[in-house]
Amino acid sequence: MLISLCSDANVVYWGIRMPKHNADIAVIFEEIADLLEIQGANPFRIRAYRNAARMLSELPREVSQMLEKKEDLTDLPGIGDDLAGKIKEIVDSGHCSLLDRLQTELPPAITELLKIPGLGPKRVKSLYHDLDVQTIEQLYRAARDGRIRILPGFGEKTETNILQAIEAHANQTQRFKLAVAGQYAEALEKFLQAIPGVLTVIVAGSYRRMRETVGDLDMLVVSSVSAASQVVQRFITYEETVEILSAGTIRASIILAGGLQVDLRVVKEESYGAALHYFTGSKSHNIAIRRMAQKHGLKINEYGVFQDKTRIAGETEASVYAAVGLAYIPPELRENRGEIAAASTGQLPQLVEQTDLRGDLHAHTQATDGHHSLREMALAGKAYGFEYLAITEHSRRLTFAHGLDGARLAQQCDEIDQLNAELTGITLLKSIEVDILQDGNLDLPDSALARLDLVVGAIHSHFNLSRAKQTERILRAMHHPYFTLLAHPTGRLIQRRDPYDVDMLRIIREAKHRGCFLELNAHPERLDLLDTHCQMAKEEGVLISINSDAHSVYDFSNLRFGVGQARRGWLEKCNVLNTRPLSELRLLIHRTMS
Repeated sequence: MLISLCSDANVVYWGIRMPKHNADIAVIFEEIADLLEIQGANPFRIRAYRNAARMLSELPREVSQMLEKKEDLTDLPGIGDDLAGKIKEIVDSGHCSLLDRLQTELPPAITELLKIPGLGPKRVKSLYHDLDVQTIEQLYRAARDGRIRILPGFGEKTETNILQAIEAHANQTQRFKLAVAGQYAEALEKFLQAIPGVLTVIVAGSYRRMRETVGDLDMLVVSSVSAASQVVQRFITYEETVEILSAGTIRASIILAGGLQVDLRVVKEESYGAALHYFTGSKSHNIAIRRMAQKHGLKINEYGVFQDKTRIAGETEASVYAAVGLAYIPPELRENRGEIAAASTGQLPQLVEQTDLRGDLHAHTQATDGHHSLREMALAGKAYGFEYLAITEHSRRLTFAHGLDGARLAQQCDEIDQLNAELTGITLLKSIEVDILQDGNLDLPDSALARLDLVVGAIHSHFNLSRAKQTERILRAMHHPYFTLLAHPTGRLIQRRDPYDVDMLRIIREAKHRGCFLELNAHPERLDLLDTHCQMAKEEGVLISINSDAHSVYDFSNLRFGVGQARRGWLEKCNVLNTRPLSELRLLIHRTMS
């Protein structure tokens, strides 16, 4: 078998342009962390770069703009003088001298090996030093030839798993997390909107459907006829373009420096709705709609809805759906998973909106691994429009996060009570993100949990248990008298860690029986629950809490991704726990803990 794999586009373009987006700088910091870890550097130093990369990839403000305004980058969570200096160096020069030096000490492509499941920095280091494996192709040959199994800590099974993982990796197309794609999309929208003659700019495709990862961006522009060619020419000369794939009079495709493909289509006002429908829906959804149109003697394409040669609809998306006898279907539902039948019978859900959220039930402060104080998080939550905010520090088992023991938790409860006596407009709820241990017990005793308003249980270890053992572990935890909410229920990290194997239907049904709740973690690396699990929970009558998992005052903005995932899962306001006012919420969680 021939394995042909290109190096990551993010690794090779830094000499081409100055990184503009936070996501670009995050890529550099992640590679620095990878190389330092392979070298065996100080774990705290490695973690600092990873935390900075994570913060930058989610930060709603561009640090390049902050530097232009001479704002202090050390005000950002986890950014000290050293990291601030490196960010400025990257923005100013397009390079980071530390990364340049590390790449001379280790092969630049070696970080690609870390993308193969089962290969951490220690194993990569061993493969490099013992077998001179520097690339994925060399790794494949070493595994195929049986040379990996003889290394300490590997073995025949690991070697076989590596072969299978390489083959799977080779078949994957590059995809970008929704939040990262959003940084590029928002900048492109502003750029295109500023072109004379442009009336409307919208990002369609999987981005508009709020898919958790995006393969490319579909930009739709409505402009005057005379401006169409100018829009295309300005688009292909966008400053981040590194390759022009095609360019015509009304369409073009480019590759951005970060490796993301962007496709542009310029349309007339009269075709806007038809084009937006055409470029938003999944392939399966669009085919189903076109088949319905054919049964009505109609033809649907990106220009409109036609009866013979007469265009009868297409100015709006609603008119396209109405032409085939359907109610308007929200973008997030256009996956051909029952939405067409629901639209034909008037049974489409009234999907939850971000403005429906009354609070957040998962947030951290600097008492553990957060970056801001209780007061700062409370005031940020209030500014965000929250009526309540649950403070859910990690429990003692997570030593790397400075998790709370019973005494420190009691102290924080006192601080929350004192702060609630001073605050107006928002109430802090006393809580904990308590670790679910391997045997299903909770990491803190009942005496520590009894004083809390709610208890959030989470798994942070032993991800590889069998389906039966993992499921029983969670079920035992849910039977605990103080258990309220299961956080990030499958434990996945998008593109980094697969979900652990668990019988989600049993979990959901036990939550219904027990009267507890499940979380939809809005962090863009998690988006956990899956959309299909959200729909399953809705059908079983289990309420979902859409939470930010905020570690700083900036992280509440992640809720938009969680709401998008909830909408993909057909959730309505009534299906979401934290759309309730505080008085109603207290009754629900008190009933769970009683």
